Amino acid sequence: MIVVDNRNKSVVSLPAKAMNQKQLRVSSSPLAQRILHELAKTPMYPMGIAKKFRVHEQKVYYHIRNLEKVGLISVVRKEEVNGTSASFYAPTAPAFVMALREPSETRKIPGLSMQSDEFLSPIIENGELNGIIVVGSPDPHGPEMARSRDGYYGIDLALCLGTFVSNLSNLSVRLDTEVRSEELQKNLILIGGPVVNMVTQKVNEHLPIFFDKTASWAIKSTLSGKVYPEGECGLIVKAKNPFNPKKWVLVVAGRRYAGTRAVTMAFLRYFSEVAKGNSIDPKVCARIVEGLDRDADGIVDDVKFVE
Repeated sequence: MIVVDNRNKSVVSLPAKAMNQKQLRVSSSPLAQRILHELAKTPMYPMGIAKKFRVHEQKVYYHIRNLEKVGLISVVRKEEVNGTSASFYAPTAPAFVMALREPSETRKIPGLSMQSDEFLSPIIENGELNGIIVVGSPDPHGPEMARSRDGYYGIDLALCLGTFVSNLSNLSVRLDTEVRSEELQKNLILIGGPVVNMVTQKVNEHLPIFFDKTASWAIKSTLSGKVYPEGECGLIVKAKNPFNPKKWVLVVAGRRYAGTRAVTMAFLRYFSEVAKGNSIDPKVCARIVEGLDRDADGIVDDVKFVE
């Protein structure tokens, strides 16, 4: 859940949790609310709060125990203070709200769709992009000295992802030639195939659907065993990051330029279908699409899902 507000011609937001009746009751007293607000600023231990508020420590301990019991706060670390071990507490969410009725589905507030929660998490979570987007360099590079044209579709993809992001404080796009080794440990969104994007090339062999170099970079599925050699075919795969199993990679790439156009279009127009998972095994987040030229002008203008 996200709390969104308009302030000074800008949109601000906070991840939030809905409160139940017990949590409302425990947090209703003025002192409990003061404690929650103080812990939201920085984690503290009960005695430190009592000294800051100039109240008896037993009153603080009483509220701390109750707030922890109902899940509004939790211990985030322990430190030795004045020779004893002290537990430092923090709220379990930046904000808590009281819902008076069940929420209804909307696309106007970033991050509140079932598809984003299941498919984009944790790359995008609580309205934040937790990773970097990598596009191929437009300059000749790599073993085949290729120039990437796929990066232009990265703009369209970023606009789509932006509907789920409400807070972006750092530059998040890199060329494949400038990605540092420590950045490979992050969540990655990779645009373009292994010929034009060297980071895609590094993760390619670890994907359930990948580009087969021995077959002129045709797309090969380990799920169906099929090979897709068409230049208008592309893949959208979410898988564990081989450089850091705690992180993820999302690969959006075509066999050729037209294929990347096709998968970008699939992401923009048919995101709910993308998020369903593979047609052979829905538990695997890997789709193959083929670009279609419905008006016969030589440009891909629609797609079909082939796996």
